Amino acid sequence: MAKDELAAVGPRLRELRQQREITLTQLAETTGISVSTLSRLESGSRRPTLELLLPLAKAYQVSLDELVDAPETGDPRVRAKPIVRHGRTFIPLSRKPGGLQAFKTIIPAGEPEFTEQKTHEGYEWLYVLSGKVRLLLGEHDLTLEPGEAVEFDTRLPHLVLNGGTVPAEMISIFGPQGERVHVRARSRSA
Repeated sequence: MAKDELAAVGPRLRELRQQREITLTQLAETTGISVSTLSRLESGSRRPTLELLLPLAKAYQVSLDELVDAPETGDPRVRAKPIVRHGRTFIPLSRKPGGLQAFKTIIPAGEPEFTEQKTHEGYEWLYVLSGKVRLLLGEHDLTLEPGEAVEFDTRLPHLVLNGGTVPAEMISIFGPQGERVHVRARSRSA
């Protein structure tokens, strides 16, 4: 927190307490923080620390950001550039490195027929938006239509293809080993 933001915490704490019609003594009993420390926090003569702010946030039943009236974070929109590989377009939908990664993928119609299934660590989740997606997963050959989803361990040999005559669009979420999205689809009987 910047110095100006720290200075604004004291009045914010006093305002929250007064809005709830709680005395310093009552707040001290609830939080375990002494009356003198609470008074110094509200007057700005005591620097707010996480150790002091957490019990106050709990007592007021607000988030820590709301307690200190933190400014809003920047624009949350993801503005990543599309990536084209082997004729397929991948549009990143997440920007946090590590953890789950989300992409919108467009597989063109009439792409060269790939036949080699690949394996790697992790899990993958696919949701078909439009067109048809063909998933070769081990011994299974599945055709997925709009609205269908699958989740699978990517250590199984797999290959994702366009299963129709128009471009196929899907959302893909990739997770490192151990992270899973809990959505499952059953294969259709032939």
